[in-house]
Amino acid sequence: MRLFRKFDKHRFTLLYHTPPLRVYLPPRPHTLYQTKTEEGLAMRRDADREERNARLLAGVVLAAMLVLLSGIIHLLYHREYAETDTPNDCFAVSAATGETAVPKLVCLTFDDGPSKNTRPILEILDKEQVPATFFVCAQDANEKYLPLVAEIAAAGHQIALHSATHQYSKIYASTDAFWQDIKTLRQALEPYVDVAAIDWLRFPGGSTNTVSHRYGGKGIMKALKAQAEDKGYHWIDWNVCAEDATASHPDAAQILRNIRRDADGQDTCVVLLHDTKATGQTVKALPDMIAYFREQGYNFCTVAQMDALQCETK
Repeated sequence: MRLFRKFDKHRFTLLYHTPPLRVYLPPRPHTLYQTKTEEGLAMRRDADREERNARLLAGVVLAAMLVLLSGIIHLLYHREYAETDTPNDCFAVSAATGETAVPKLVCLTFDDGPSKNTRPILEILDKEQVPATFFVCAQDANEKYLPLVAEIAAAGHQIALHSATHQYSKIYASTDAFWQDIKTLRQALEPYVDVAAIDWLRFPGGSTNTVSHRYGGKGIMKALKAQAEDKGYHWIDWNVCAEDATASHPDAAQILRNIRRDADGQDTCVVLLHDTKATGQTVKALPDMIAYFREQGYNFCTVAQMDALQCETK
């Protein structure tokens, strides 16, 4: 502090002059504030990273679960029939897998028709000169299409029996219920074909289906197969399934892939297809399906023709 005097004509006044106060504040040594801020940012980054990793892990787990679920559904799909509004018959094991000296054979079989898609199928078969077998129904939904049965037979295809109602709870309630259903079907077909000549049938769900056990007990299919033979019927399942009547509604490309998958390594193929109103993609897939079997050296025939050829070689 510096002291000086200033003259005043009246008096001397002592004034104090204080130089500016200079305070030195050292820089904050990456002070606690900064340190805490950086720690907060680091914690935020760690939290974000953990959240991203958690989301990634959750996505991986979800994807794995979907793949596993898909596999389980596929396995169950091929083991047991699940009854739906549009029945899918792809769960029985085929009876047509015997090794014989006959050439490679393929039978295209159509279940659950006729319907609006039956005539387009007939047109393709006629163009390609391919015979097929139609396991027909006589449900209320396809009643107006039953006259097509006469056209099917006139074109040289085989007519076989499937079911009148295709309602599992009714037809498999007992063996009597099943044969009553077949009787109703035959009566519905009488105006259009010679039903006395029809001696082939396919059990809805196939001969080894287990859904029938819910209604008629575990022994019902064994009893029905024995009774069918006693009544003079031939019955057949399949060993190639298009899966065209499933709830997933596959497109034509997927139908063809399904067929190629099941037909691989088979010398005799009985292909399960459907000609219902819901299987328009089957119509689209049919030309490529026929081309595939021809490329593989197969000969087309009806189920009855295949049986006759195999019997000749025994």
